[in-house]
Amino acid sequence: MTSFKHKWIFYALSILVASIAAHESVRLLFLLVPYSLFLFLKKMHMLHLVGITLTTLITFTYFTHLLQEFAEPLLLPSHLTWTDEYKINGDKLRGFMKDSQGRNVYVVYKFSSEKEKLTYQQKALVGSRYLVRGEIVEPTKPNHDYAFSMEGYLKSKGSLGIVEIANWEFAGRNESIHQRIAMQRFNVKQHIEKTFPPSLVAEAQALIIGLQENVDEEMTRAYQKLGITHLFAISGLHIAIVAFIFYQGLLRLGVRREFASIVLLVILPIYAILAGGAPSVWRAVLVVELVMISRLKGKMAADDALSISFIFFVCLEPWSVFQIGFQLSYLATASLIYSGQFISRSSSWIVQSFLITFVSQLLVYPLLLVHFYELSLSSLLVNIFFVPLFSFIILPINILLLAATYFAGSIANLLFLFYEPLRSFLTTFIELLKGIPYQMWNPGKPKILLIVVAYVSVFATFYILDMRGKLLKIIAVMILPAFCVHFSGKLTNDLIITFINVGQGDCIVVELPFREEVYLIDTGGVLRFNQEEWKKSTNQYEVGRDIVVPFLKGKGIRKIDKLILTHADSDHVEGAEEIVQEVRVGEIHITPGSYKKGVMNELLLEAKQQRIPIIEQIANVSWQTADISFTYLWPNEQKYEGNNDSLVMYFEKGKFEGLFMGDVEKAGEESIIQQYPSLAHIDVLKAGHHGSKTSSSEVFLERLKPAITIFSAGKDNRYGHPHQEVVQRFQDLGLPTFNTGEAGTIELRVDGELIKIKTSNQK
Repeated sequence: MTSFKHKWIFYALSILVASIAAHESVRLLFLLVPYSLFLFLKKMHMLHLVGITLTTLITFTYFTHLLQEFAEPLLLPSHLTWTDEYKINGDKLRGFMKDSQGRNVYVVYKFSSEKEKLTYQQKALVGSRYLVRGEIVEPTKPNHDYAFSMEGYLKSKGSLGIVEIANWEFAGRNESIHQRIAMQRFNVKQHIEKTFPPSLVAEAQALIIGLQENVDEEMTRAYQKLGITHLFAISGLHIAIVAFIFYQGLLRLGVRREFASIVLLVILPIYAILAGGAPSVWRAVLVVELVMISRLKGKMAADDALSISFIFFVCLEPWSVFQIGFQLSYLATASLIYSGQFISRSSSWIVQSFLITFVSQLLVYPLLLVHFYELSLSSLLVNIFFVPLFSFIILPINILLLAATYFAGSIANLLFLFYEPLRSFLTTFIELLKGIPYQMWNPGKPKILLIVVAYVSVFATFYILDMRGKLLKIIAVMILPAFCVHFSGKLTNDLIITFINVGQGDCIVVELPFREEVYLIDTGGVLRFNQEEWKKSTNQYEVGRDIVVPFLKGKGIRKIDKLILTHADSDHVEGAEEIVQEVRVGEIHITPGSYKKGVMNELLLEAKQQRIPIIEQIANVSWQTADISFTYLWPNEQKYEGNNDSLVMYFEKGKFEGLFMGDVEKAGEESIIQQYPSLAHIDVLKAGHHGSKTSSSEVFLERLKPAITIFSAGKDNRYGHPHQEVVQRFQDLGLPTFNTGEAGTIELRVDGELIKIKTSNQK
């Protein structure tokens, strides 16, 4: 029988099962059966098997009781206290407050004036207690299966729900050690903003106090493409460097090693709070603390320290297992700990740097695909350069600069003169690297079975590496499951038509069988109205970037063969630029003359830079791919005047027929049915102009008799689309309809004459 050493990992895994089961379903506890069988076959002592079983059941009971307490409704008005997780953006203050029972509540407060906003920006809210009046609102449903889920986010934070504040009154301040340290974090944030050059503020705040709200969105995307976003998250290496600098500083001041170690034990938790208390921070601090404490009576293995920190964290906040940062932090650290011997086989630091990135990426890649749908391939090489650069040069420089701004302002200004141009050069270099094509592997979000297959291959690869297996065998074990993930989205003979819920606008994805080609018809967009400057958000909501691109990447769509823009209205084309920047586009089809409209300018510039052909299309232009034919039925004229000059696309696959009307209104509809007398009995109709009363005339509908009609309109939109009289017209004719504003994203799968319908809002 083996000893208790290195058994904490098995207890940690049992507590993970208990937490997930408490949140999702008690049936997940049956995972304990194969888990216990595996441990039995590994000849684990019966005492430990019993201990692990009891640990699972006891923690499950505890977690269930805790979640039941959190399920009790919040009664308003109520006293709520601010945490340090909040953000002021535009005319809104959002973040987490705690009620009298310590439960998290996500709140939204709208400022009444610029003066009020400035007041809140200039003070730390953490610990401030307010008597809150307002209403509890349901989180909005995600636009589709791959969009951001507010409900999932609240779940990962253990939040009761969302409170929209009508008004509140300051009721005092809750003083605590945590609150005082968090206040200092706010002071450091403001100090950096006042003393650092604007171009260096975001980086200093991210690296020193873990605050990433000011990091530029374009740079964030560049870091994602290069696979170096982790460098801006305070991690184990980060904590180790800070601890080393502090420890060596104490020794240089003549402090004894024993006393310096004790001081470090006290300082590290304080720094964890000062750095924002992210999972990666607490994980690193707890592991270091446990290892240092264990040295007083022997030595604790790194994997045991990691497991104990995991147990502590999950028992404190069982919902943390659903946080992406928590999952990636522990998995990446585990990969490095258990691959230590393999990595140390090489004496070259370059090879070791590559292997560190390789093993950490290998273990987390299925999880990255689940959450982000893509993976940076360049990270394997880029991290060899950037990890030491950020860890051993940029981080210490920022700490030095911060210290200088406190104690020697003139010296700090001199240092900024030298450092800022160098850092600007690095930013330019990163932007150049970002532009290199084919850096991202985007297979889409894998199914559960494929995730299991991927992780089986990952663990098999680690085993073969440990056994010093042949390189060819290692590559085969890694690559074959990755190929399955890569091509899984193409393995269907169905024609798939998806009406993406983009709010008030149109966006349709057409996937041909086996994804031979993909067409995107319109891109959605936001109708922007003039706002006072102080009300504008730092990072504005973009339909293309925030809704359409995640859908395409979640589906694993890497190329759009034809981007079809029916006409030049914002709610149809405004999102196009962001899509073209993220997904390869073969060609762009537009209605004649629409390129002259101002809303098309940014797209035209991006298309020119990428050398994407833009083709004006007109009635009777057609093409065929496999057994599917596509034809533009409208417009007839070269002059662009608006909605009635929208591109209208008709397509057929066998006996299946579809018609997408853009924003064509009654006059255009009448002309189309006169020009095409054989057009009748359509299977799928995308109603013109979002179901406005100016379209979908009775004559038009009686001719087409569509089996299914889709209204693409926003929920509770300001225009009232689809208009009630139009909906009633369809009902009177016995024609079924779906509305994206109510059903969410609508997917139609065409298999011969059979049409399968799935909506994102269906239970």
